[in-house]
Amino acid sequence: MKSNTLLITGTDTGAGKTFVTTALAAYWQKYYPQSSLGIMKPIQSGEGDRELYQALFTLNQAPEEITPLYFQAPLAPPIAAAKENRTVDLALVWQTLLKLQKQREFLLVESLGGLGSPVTDELTVADLAGEWRLPTVLVVPVRLGAIAQAVANVALARQTKIDLRGIILNCTQPRTDEEIADLTPPEMIQSFTHIPVLGCLPYLETPNNLEQLAQVGSNLDWEILSF
Repeated sequence: MKSNTLLITGTDTGAGKTFVTTALAAYWQKYYPQSSLGIMKPIQSGEGDRELYQALFTLNQAPEEITPLYFQAPLAPPIAAAKENRTVDLALVWQTLLKLQKQREFLLVESLGGLGSPVTDELTVADLAGEWRLPTVLVVPVRLGAIAQAVANVALARQTKIDLRGIILNCTQPRTDEEIADLTPPEMIQSFTHIPVLGCLPYLETPNNLEQLAQVGSNLDWEILSF
């Protein structure tokens, strides 16, 4: 049975997962307006992503459905939770995920940090993505060292048996076509990882413009992204 869920993760914290998620959501809402969309940030430490999703999109989701676990300190969840004398309740996250999967035709789930980021004292994002069988895309920022990061993260994805659908390149700063080709050559990344590169998102000066977000989202390979 095909899943209606897509996990957006990255090589590291600054890869641009939130930007990619908003571009995917804007595209979906523009071209599939009759189809119900859900967005989930399972665990958030510090303000940011949930507030952005609430401002940009009409999701008809309670804040707790977007982010089941919310910690004040912008730190790794097990550390942020300890500062509040709390635990990382993955059962709550799982229950919310199942509920949204049943309610929505397409569910975007933005992970925290990168694949290797700790979720608890024992589990990483990669562990959960594999165990929960979430179709996943890996966001790779266009910068020096990106090829090595892509190769390492794909290896981790394979080790944890993640259903990795593709790689999305993301310009976290203005880049020319030549810079993109030099820093993150798609053919080389595909050759080393054996994972398709689904497209490259350009840098946007105003990343909260829904029309622009939908336009850049259209640059991606939706035959692989949609279910």
